[in-house]
Order: sequence, then structure tokens, then C-alpha cells
Amino acid sequence: MGIFDKFFSKNEEKEDAKIKNYKDFWDWFLTKEKDFFDVVKNHDNIENNFFDVIAPKLKELNGGYYFLAGMSDDFTAELILTVEGDIKNIVFAEEIITNAPKLDRWKFTALKPEMNLTSGIEMDGTKFSGENIFFYENEVEGYPDEIDITFVYEGLTEENKDAIVTGVCVFLDNFLGELNFATQIDTFNVIGKDNAQKELVPVTKLKDFLSWREREFTEKYKNVKSFSEEDKFSVFEATLQNGSPLIATINTSLLTYDSKASYPWISILKVQYNGENNNGLPQKEDYEKLSDIEEQIIEELKIEDGHLYIGRENADNMKESYFASKDFRKPSKVLKKVMDDHPEYTMTLEIYKDKYWQSFERYNVNQN
Repeated sequence: MGIFDKFFSKNEEKEDAKIKNYKDFWDWFLTKEKDFFDVVKNHDNIENNFFDVIAPKLKELNGGYYFLAGMSDDFTAELILTVEGDIKNIVFAEEIITNAPKLDRWKFTALKPEMNLTSGIEMDGTKFSGENIFFYENEVEGYPDEIDITFVYEGLTEENKDAIVTGVCVFLDNFLGELNFATQIDTFNVIGKDNAQKELVPVTKLKDFLSWREREFTEKYKNVKSFSEEDKFSVFEATLQNGSPLIATINTSLLTYDSKASYPWISILKVQYNGENNNGLPQKEDYEKLSDIEEQIIEELKIEDGHLYIGRENADNMKESYFASKDFRKPSKVLKKVMDDHPEYTMTLEIYKDKYWQSFERYNVNQN
């Protein structure tokens, strides 16, 4: 594949036709397909004539889309929709491409694919390849399933560290593919060769290593009984540094579950409310409305479908609801719909991998 042009979200004016679903987008795309193809093939100011045109349309569906475009071969243009590794948006890139039309001279791809980087990549004159990137695994005591990797780059210094870390991440994003890079490694860091503490393994062996660890993890948990104990909730109270009260309700029946790693995807929905007259806690109207919203989410994210409701926390004009899941795709969809359906509240969503629920150590959830 040739050199691709890349677009990062811009604020553009929307045209009149409202895009409400994937079909609307692709129907609109078809009306301009010929012009888009010519722009990409002739490299005719792609940013203005292609990216700036489709960006506002995609944004009407989801604000988390980014994209690449170029010629896959002499006769086929390719559009790659990417989410820059943002877990909560991956499913939407996959879905819109699944719904794409079949066109003879277009190839549509969800997420940046795995590439054969035989010669590596170059950024600002610095080379990143299998010749100067190595890795080794770190064993994390008490967390045997955690995949924590140290990447080693020859020539890393304090002065160039930020640029080198960025370059290594870009290399991995392309070498592994966006989905694998976002989901297969739990934690990692980048150091110079002088600071390495273990035998170095060429980065070219990383795919095999990650595939082996993934098979090992799947085998370990494939016969584990899903959590099925009766829910038991406990109330926790604390005081924040600013003096505001914190009240949390946590499903304590989960605290001693010994297979937390089989529910590795944590979703946190944060909802702002006005608690100025109630010490930062929700007043009755907000409390009841937010409770109803949370109940709707729990109904959607059923335990039999691989989701666990961990609990909730209220403090300092913010409610946080916590869920753990076997996969991240359904929570992404359910929680985005909740956010779209309730514009009266400012909401934010985080979805990330935390195999041992270390995020909740303050509630002693991390007991194995």
C-alpha cells in the first residue's frame, strides 16, 4: 500500500442532510463516490476535497472516527476508519465498515491493519524497526495473567524520550494492527538499552509471544464458571480532601471472586449533577433519575451475557457507575446510547482493560 494521507478530527460545518445511521452515511457516500475516487487516485488535495467533506458526516454518527486514505493498488482506493486505539469506539468502526457497500474500486477497512514492516518506519529522520526495537516481559507479582512489557530502543535519551516513545507506539500500532495493540498488551513502558534488566528479544518475535499468551489465557479461563453468586451490596462512606462526603455502594459479593481476570474490561460512566446544596451529593430528583438510568444499564448489561455490575459512587457533584465485562463491545454501545439519550446530563465514558480490577483496590476488590 502506498503512502496514506491521514485526517485528525476537525471542526467543519455540517451539510443539511442529517446522518442518523450507517445506511444514511453510505447512501450519502455513494452520491459522491466517483468524485472521492478521483481525488484519492490523483492525490488531488485529499485533505480539502475528501477528508473535510466526509469528516462532518462521520461526526454526526460518532465523534471518535479518524481515517486514512490512499490507493490500495492502481485500481482500488482504500478508506481506513480508525479510532486511534480508543477502546470505547472500536465497535463503531467495525460496525460502519460491516455495513459498507461492495464497490469494485473501493476497499473499506475497520481499524489500522497489521502491516509487514520489513524495513520499519521513519519519523522525523529517526528509524524504528526490528533492528533497533527489542522487548522483554515483566512478571508482576500476584498478577500472573498481566501482560506487562518493556520495550527497549537503542539510542533513547532523556532529550529524545518523548519522540522515541511516540515513534515506538506508532511502529507497534502498525506492526501489530490497531486492534491487537489496543487489546493484547495490558501495560508497557519504553526505555533505553542501558537500562534494560533482562535478555532482549527482537520485536519481530512480539506477535508470536502475544499469540502464545493469549492462547494460554483463553485455555486457563475457558472452563471457569461465570460469576453466579447472589448480589450483596455494602455501603462505604468517606470524606474527600475538600471536605465533601463520598458515598459508594459496592457489590461485595464480587470481592472474593477468584476469576476476575475473565471479566477484564472495566467500564466507568461518569455523570455530572448539581449537588451544590447537598454537600456534593445528588438531590432527590437527580438521585431518582440517575438511579433509573443505572437500572436501565444493568438490564442491558446482563450477567448471563458476560457483564457484572460492580457498583456506584457519588461525590463532589459526580456519579460513577462501574461495570466489568468479558468483552468491551456491548458496553460501548449501551453506554453511548445512554449518553445520547440523556443530553440533560454531562456524561463521560471510560473503557479499559484491568484484569485484576486494580482500579478498585480502595474497596478491597483486588483479593484473589
